[in-house]
Amino acid sequence: MRSSLVLFCLLLIYSTQTTQAQAPTQAMVAGWISDDKDVAIPFAAVELYASADSSVVTGAATDEGGKFSLAAPAGNYFLKVSFLAYAPKTITDIQLTENTMKSLGQISMEAEGILLDDLEIVEERSQMELHVDKRVFNVGKDLANVGSNASELLDNIPSVNVDIEGNVSLRGSENVRILVDGKPSGLVGLSNTDALRNLQSSLIEKVEVITNPSSKYDAEGEVGIINLVLKKEKGKGVNGSFTATTGYPHNHGLTYNINYRRKKVNLFSNFGFNYREGPGGGSTYLEYLFNDELVKYRSEREHVRGGLSNSIQFGADYFLNDKNTITISGLYKYSNGNNNASVTYRDFDANDVLLNTTVRTDEEAEPSHNAEGALNYTKTFAQKGRKWSFDAKYNLRDDTETTEYLEQSTDPTIADVIQKSDNTEDEQNWLFQTDYIHPFSKDSKMEMGLKATFRAIQNDFTVEQIFDDQFEILPEFDDKLLYNENIYAAYFMAANKTGRFSYQGGLRAEYSDIRTELIESGESNPREYLNFFPSVHLAYEFANQNTFQVSYSRRISRPRFWYLLPFITFSDRRNRFGGNPNLNPEYTDSYEAGYLRNFEKGTFLASAYYRHSTGVIARVTVVNDEGNTDLKPINLATKDAYGAESNITVNLSDWWRLTTSFNFYYFETAGIFEGTDYGTSGTTWNANMNHKFKLPGKVDLQTSFDYRAPENTIQGKVLSMFTWNAGISKELLKDKATLTFSAKDILNTRKRRMLTDTPDLYSELEFQWRSRQFLLSFNYRLNQKKKMGGRGGY
Repeated sequence: MRSSLVLFCLLLIYSTQTTQAQAPTQAMVAGWISDDKDVAIPFAAVELYASADSSVVTGAATDEGGKFSLAAPAGNYFLKVSFLAYAPKTITDIQLTENTMKSLGQISMEAEGILLDDLEIVEERSQMELHVDKRVFNVGKDLANVGSNASELLDNIPSVNVDIEGNVSLRGSENVRILVDGKPSGLVGLSNTDALRNLQSSLIEKVEVITNPSSKYDAEGEVGIINLVLKKEKGKGVNGSFTATTGYPHNHGLTYNINYRRKKVNLFSNFGFNYREGPGGGSTYLEYLFNDELVKYRSEREHVRGGLSNSIQFGADYFLNDKNTITISGLYKYSNGNNNASVTYRDFDANDVLLNTTVRTDEEAEPSHNAEGALNYTKTFAQKGRKWSFDAKYNLRDDTETTEYLEQSTDPTIADVIQKSDNTEDEQNWLFQTDYIHPFSKDSKMEMGLKATFRAIQNDFTVEQIFDDQFEILPEFDDKLLYNENIYAAYFMAANKTGRFSYQGGLRAEYSDIRTELIESGESNPREYLNFFPSVHLAYEFANQNTFQVSYSRRISRPRFWYLLPFITFSDRRNRFGGNPNLNPEYTDSYEAGYLRNFEKGTFLASAYYRHSTGVIARVTVVNDEGNTDLKPINLATKDAYGAESNITVNLSDWWRLTTSFNFYYFETAGIFEGTDYGTSGTTWNANMNHKFKLPGKVDLQTSFDYRAPENTIQGKVLSMFTWNAGISKELLKDKATLTFSAKDILNTRKRRMLTDTPDLYSELEFQWRSRQFLLSFNYRLNQKKKMGGRGGY
């Protein structure tokens, strides 16, 4: 056992040194080793290394009180501390001068697993770490996520749903804020749906789901925040991981995460390249009255969406000293999408006799460029827990969609329609943020911060059609949208703990200056508003680390950018989705109570929540003046949602772990738009079950099941959906590599099915964005131990 042998040798050296007369020394370094509860750790291994060549200079073991002292010549060093069941600790930039004693003070270690020489019995990090205020999903070892993108990864997270169009929802609401490393990022871009599909999951280390954020977080997002934490290594020397993926339908990718740490500098980089083709499609049946005549038709869609995407990030941490760090990073992302689709319309009369067949095809090219630069400065102080940080970030994005359309009919009297569209989206973002944490005691602290974000978007949309052998612009599809959003925020928060009771309260103020302008039509909608967002969290800890908590926060949901665009899609000319530049934000008061129980073989988290929202944004389907249907968002009065949620992780045996989640909620929506009452109510639920089996020969097997029950909408119903995924992995090359085979949506049942049933319109829709997938992935780890984590309990 490597760790035991090292510890034994250091104890032997220590005991020998104490029994011999010591030669005169030139310098000494001393300290005290404890756990995260300030309890001393005796007999921990302490090693002092020369910074110049990383050679071991001396070592010892801590005494029964956790204290140590080492003698060494004057020079520059770094110190490593290790002990069974604790994560190794490294202290850098130790400068010893002649005839002096340098005290490192208290060095705190965090609990971890135990590594043995020939047998790895690491206590695995749970794939789902349950906290009362948030849940952390360590997604790196979830076999369902191997070879997937960020959108597919999120769809495997309990309480998070990703619909067929790529829209992300949390606890039934799409008004959720998505961040990367705690901040807005170009990696999730202008349109979360497309950007998440282009971000490979192998670049993500964990996902944090914060359902009732405190005042230190942005108030954006009705139901909370989903934070994607990217991989970033900080180990000494060179270490990293490399992954290659291939699959059917076409899904081929390469990624790496690598860092180099020496002395005061840590260099890090990650890269992802992917090429994929995703076949999909669906069908729609519609009937409605137009000019007192019944319109009835069925459309069938087939598409292949894909292309290549890649992103690369470089950065460096520079440790000025043990209390000051500067981090600089840069990101460049390029994608070139190629999307082809064919829609066949079959028109019927009132007696279901076929009248006409029309085929509309489109070929779309979508190149996108994204560049981002970030700066962080962090200062810590001698007082434990005291910290000040400053962040600045700039993001530039350019996205262009050019599409060619051809529409042909079997009716010889109907001429062919040839069109083309051009949709350019340019975006610039600036972010400045500073945060300060000041502890008054071990259990008492205050936090405060300032933040400013500046966002400017320009969208130029044009559709042209051939008339008399020449392309002419269609005036109703020609405009330029300018969107400027400046948000200034400040927050203050205080927290304290008395015995088993802890409390936290805060207030956030946000001033919004937003202007939407349509250049061609001359429409302008400037808005300025100041809002205050309080938050309160109360918690009581029972014995055995069981906790009960209640919380409240007020949230805002500003309209998404693509909800403001007058023109979104033109692929299906009979069923268009358009935005509304006059949308106003939603406001939500969120209440939640949660109980976390830890038991010997697992954890259990139960939550109940209530949300009251005003100015709710809903999408309504209407028949336009041309006899086609338009889907557009509107502000629709109020919505109340009541829900209960549970998450359970349990080790059924040494080789079988089960993770389940269940979410049930009831909702009521009230609102009238253009004389029509869109009030509705209903219940729905979703559940997930994930099994992980450890088989002989270092083989892991995983299978997961996901079910979403039907849900009422303001004009109809979303029908149920069921998905089954599975995967198997094998450790290779002395545990330095992993080979994984996975299958997603094995039964090919992940399809969006919707009914719209109103006095004026009836429709049935079935749509599949991407069919079942089979993936093979190989991961190699350089100077790394196999990482544990991921959903389902790995």
